[in-house]
Amino acid sequence: MTTSTFLYGANIHANGIRQHYVRYGGQGDARAQRDAIVIVPGITSPAVTWGFVGEQFGQQFDTYVLDVRGRGLSQAAPELDYSLDAQAADVVALAEALGLQRYAVVGHSMGARIGIRAARSKPAGLTRLVLVDPPVSGPGRRPYPSQLPWYIDSIRLAQQGIDVEGMRRFCPTWTEDQLRLRAQWLHTCDERAVLASFNGFHEDDIHADLPHVSVPALLMTAGRGDVIREEDVQEMRKLLPALLVAHVADAGHMIPWDDEAGFYRAFGDFLGAALN
Repeated sequence: MTTSTFLYGANIHANGIRQHYVRYGGQGDARAQRDAIVIVPGITSPAVTWGFVGEQFGQQFDTYVLDVRGRGLSQAAPELDYSLDAQAADVVALAEALGLQRYAVVGHSMGARIGIRAARSKPAGLTRLVLVDPPVSGPGRRPYPSQLPWYIDSIRLAQQGIDVEGMRRFCPTWTEDQLRLRAQWLHTCDERAVLASFNGFHEDDIHADLPHVSVPALLMTAGRGDVIREEDVQEMRKLLPALLVAHVADAGHMIPWDDEAGFYRAFGDFLGAALN
């Protein structure tokens, strides 16, 4: 049995708010010679739900999984700015507050869009960027395929208390453990934050950011889910010619949930060491 790489969860004040993260791996052994990893999850995924990924990353890297503002144990409030700009500034400020001299951002879905916007500002320590199935919606573009009620309805049920079977209706392909964790933590996703981010999927132009990304970048796409199509990949490559692309054919949008081994393989050695 593999020894756990989990270290601790912690809070830090960065970009004017309390940011919570979960750390895996640390700086022992070969990890000390590699760039740290900051994982930025999607729209309704608190950091703890990415724990199984953090465990794997922690074998090779000093890894920090972020609770995006308004999710998990990070700060949430009616007056909080939930814009993409604020979320991107959070990531940069978190890395600075943690003293990370060199780090890569691995963002999934909303987290990938946050990573693109953060990379546009060219933060000093950012070395690589991984975009895991980012929504390519935006002004004048086709809408994101998921519907807002899917998020809001499940959050409201979770706030009342939802069990595994209740959550299965929203995530029918997930395992018992995955459903249990989502049922436990989904109530921590602030509805205002989710609404702002969902609207941002259609209002923020991440394509305008791509030509300003100056670090090596890897785009990972899912074979199922219809978030990114081949024409979208080609457009992104025109905007960012050095963009590398990996495809996980047997996965939907929640790639590590659907094909965990395929997810790790898709990174290759892009981050400086293989993940499996």
